[in-house]
Amino acid sequence: MSTTLSHPNPLSSSSPTSTATMGMSYRRYLSGERIYGCSTCKTHLATIHTMMSRAFNGQHGRAYLFDGVVNVIEGEPDDRPMTTGNHTVRDIYCVKCGTTLGWKYDKAYEPSQKYKEGKYILERNLLVDVQ
Repeated sequence: MSTTLSHPNPLSSSSPTSTATMGMSYRRYLSGERIYGCSTCKTHLATIHTMMSRAFNGQHGRAYLFDGVVNVIEGEPDDRPMTTGNHTVRDIYCVKCGTTLGWKYDKAYEPSQKYKEGKYILERNLLVDVQ
C-alpha cells in the first residue's frame, strides 16, 4: 500500500495509497468504528481492525503494530539494532504533510521476530483518533 523512494520525499504524491490525477492527489479514506490518523493533518492511516499489538515502543513512547496502513510513503531500508534484535526497517511518512509516523519492518534476523516482516509501527504520540 506504499511506495519506496530513492530519497524519501514525504510530500510526494506518487504513492499508490493516493491517486494522482492532473497534479492532484487523492488520499484513501477509511471507514469503521475506530480510525487512526496523522496527528498533524488527520490523514487516515489505519483502523483498529488492522492493529496487531499495542505492546511496542517507538522513539516517542508507546507504539502500535499494524498489519497494514494507507496514505504513507516509505523511506529507504536501514539496518537498525532494536531491543528485540537487528531489523531492516523503513521510516514511514504521512503522504499529505510528511510527518514521520513510525516504520515498516522489511526483515527480522531473529527467527522469533519474523512475524513483524511486512508490518508497520505507528507511534501513539503521532496519531489521533479520527473517528
